[in-house]
Amino acid sequence: MKLTFFGAAHAVTGSCHCVECGGKKILVDCGLQQGRDERDNQALDFNAGYIDAVVVTHAHIDHSGRIPLLVKQGFEGNIYCTRLTGQLLSIMLRDSAHIQESDAQWQNQKGRRAGEEPVEPLYTVADAEAAIKHIVTCEYGTRLQVEDGVKIRFVDAGHLLGSASVEMWLTEGDETRKVVFSGDIGNRDQPIIRDPQYIKDADYVLTESTYGDRLHDMAQKPDYTADLAAIIDETLGKGGNVIIPSFAVGR
Repeated sequence: MKLTFFGAAHAVTGSCHCVECGGKKILVDCGLQQGRDERDNQALDFNAGYIDAVVVTHAHIDHSGRIPLLVKQGFEGNIYCTRLTGQLLSIMLRDSAHIQESDAQWQNQKGRRAGEEPVEPLYTVADAEAAIKHIVTCEYGTRLQVEDGVKIRFVDAGHLLGSASVEMWLTEGDETRKVVFSGDIGNRDQPIIRDPQYIKDADYVLTESTYGDRLHDMAQKPDYTADLAAIIDETLGKGGNVIIPSFAVGR
């Protein structure tokens, strides 16, 4: 068994981890790097054609946004996720591709005036459509064999509709090890979203740590309305602006 980290290492976004077992290579997530983490998203750090399968924890673009690029560059296997994640991916990957095309068009319009070479979008809507055809969905709690010696099960992570932690059983010879990928784990007592389910055993755990430098008061339920009001009052009091990205999925 071998684990390699191709994303969300030295950075927060762009989750992408590779598990090798019995000669098979399985990606867990294939996300787009965003914001201050962004670097050359055009370059995959591996040969896409060598990947046998992809497992997606949830549909947020920093966990799924390079899947169309993966297919564009030669990936031919299955993409496994929960049923609701599959439904969201069919919308979000198309939307992400439209943004890639629009960004490239804008950059080329600007570049022509400066005499620059034209750029290609990271991927197109057609690439996203091709990727969506590879999606295989299942329900929470179903143990699924994705390759010889590799079984997975999705556990509700309570982060987004369809979001999951992944239990993965890896068998080589007569030895089996269980690896857990946390995905993004949500809070308790959220509207619509169920509470995250707990996993009680594993040999290895790989956990997301986006907010690893913050302390959360778990003794009492957060008062989000009061917290938001305080932020708005403080910001406006200093002459600042409050921008709320109401288009963000799950927000």
